Amino acid sequence: MFERRSLKLPITLGVLMIVALVALIVGWIIMSLMGALEGRPVYITMLAVGTAFLVFILVGVVMYLILSIKAIKLNRRQSNFMDSVTHELKSPIASLKLYLQTFNRRNVTEEQRESFLRYMLEDVERLDELINHLLDAARLERIPEESELEHVAIERVLGECAEAVCLRYQISPDSITSDVEPGVIVARRVDLVIIFRNRVDNAVKYGGEPPEVIVEARLRSDGMYVTSIRDNGSGIPINQRRKIFGRFTRLGDELERQTPGTGLGLYIVRTLVKRMKGRVRVADRKDGPGTEFIIYLPGLPPDGQQQATKLKADVA
Repeated sequence: MFERRSLKLPITLGVLMIVALVALIVGWIIMSLMGALEGRPVYITMLAVGTAFLVFILVGVVMYLILSIKAIKLNRRQSNFMDSVTHELKSPIASLKLYLQTFNRRNVTEEQRESFLRYMLEDVERLDELINHLLDAARLERIPEESELEHVAIERVLGECAEAVCLRYQISPDSITSDVEPGVIVARRVDLVIIFRNRVDNAVKYGGEPPEVIVEARLRSDGMYVTSIRDNGSGIPINQRRKIFGRFTRLGDELERQTPGTGLGLYIVRTLVKRMKGRVRVADRKDGPGTEFIIYLPGLPPDGQQQATKLKADVA
């Protein structure tokens, strides 16, 4: 397990070193100027060389402080990730073990059997999702080849993602309201499924009780296909909205969190969207409590297949 370190010590030490260096530079300049005013050329040379040397040291200290803070933050995110993965692995495995032991040692009714099998299937799906997230993150470095790109009807992808999420969480299809304009995006279909299933899944997972998710998509005149996914959850603080796209980043303490996850979902989403020359924006929901994720991707109208060849070459 990674050690959790405090940022107070490196920040305090770095600030003290910077203050000391600035005082040293100021003192050096004052002493050298006093000597230079007395007409001693050697002091002018000392002033130039010494000041440059001290400034170099100051820049090095600042860079060292910045890198130290980044390293400690990465250490924290990795520790959070390890806590998350450990919890995500242990919980469903322990549950599966309990159900299998019950099947082996006791006679269960048909109703109990169906219930146990349903819960075991949910645990297997949870493990499958965790493994898929880890594999998706590992595959992000590989740029898709042109032959892998497809003309994907985005309204079908959004519909399939909404249906799959409703089935997974066993909620009514009415929990997800869709108003989607047909459009085509040139990309790998699997990448689009990863992006939108993650967003719809999180909207349900972090939504209210019961969850109410609204999915809207429009093709703008500038060729951008804009998808808005809104939930009715507690929202995301403004000062945390950039952090949530970092690798291994999840808000709060992993050991006290109730919702499962690895902190990789939004990192994968942002990486894939940027690769498609799009962007992701987070905002407060305007018509009530909750969060709105807006995804911008280059798109085409349903009958715009003639433009697809050029867009395909640009993405590749």
